[in-house]
Amino acid sequence: MKRIALALTALTAVTIAIAPASHAAIDFDELRRENLEKDAVNFDELRRENLDKDAVETIQVKAIDFDELRRENLDKDAVNFDELRRENLDKDAAYEVAAIDFDELRRENLDKDAVDFDELRRENLDKDAVYEVVAAIDFDELRQENLEKDAVA
Repeated sequence: MKRIALALTALTAVTIAIAPASHAAIDFDELRRENLEKDAVNFDELRRENLDKDAVETIQVKAIDFDELRRENLDKDAVNFDELRRENLDKDAAYEVAAIDFDELRRENLDKDAVDFDELRRENLDKDAVYEVVAAIDFDELRQENLEKDAVA
């Protein structure tokens, strides 16, 4: 019964809310005519006038000639990067990177009493620094114990 009463109440509330809105539907054409009678701006008429005046013009973009701009800049004593590049190539500005001999650097560092990580590693392995897991966990046994203690299954 409560459900039926709640459903009827909800239906009544919705009907009350919608009824005034359906009777008060806005007539935009009527509003438009009223505004035009009050000397409001007639956008339709303005649009037609602008179209008659050919208000929309085609804009033409001139293509940019970068070669011409480059020549003009060179005539104005701008930096000629092509010429600079050629000069640098002629001067053999590209240097070769010498290969680094890391083994030689390592020996030099060991001679300077640097830390010998290889020796440290061997010492740690000799001390049995790697530990094994002693007790394996039996999860089935733990689960059974928890079930016996009335834990959530």
